Amino acid sequence: VQLQAFGGGLVQAGGFLRLSCAASGYIFSAYGMGWYRQAPGKQRKLVATIGRGGTRYYADSVKGRFTISRDNAESMMFLEMNSLNPGDTAVYYCNTVVGGVNHWGKGTQVTVSS
Repeated sequence: VQLQAFGGGLVQAGGFLRLSCAASGYIFSAYGMGWYRQAPGKQRKLVATIGRGGTRYYADSVKGRFTISRDNAESMMFLEMNSLNPGDTAVYYCNTVVGGVNHWGKGTQVTVSS
């Protein structure tokens, strides 16, 4: 299993970013996926998940601002982030659990300036 997140960057408060996660090495459509983030000095936290059937879950802190989606044909997952604020600054990771094992990709840095 390989996961690679990309699309992060520096954006002003109120701005927009779209993160992507490229997956390989397993049957992508058969598993749920998730986005997590880790701010400096803090624990990694769940941001959003999407099930293999498309069921979505969002952390309260991002509900209404972020949208998670997936493209099974391309083995890709996305996170559209609107109305970004400095509290969203973190390294964002994509995740899946395959065979009972948590798999993490290299994260992508999102920095929101005030």
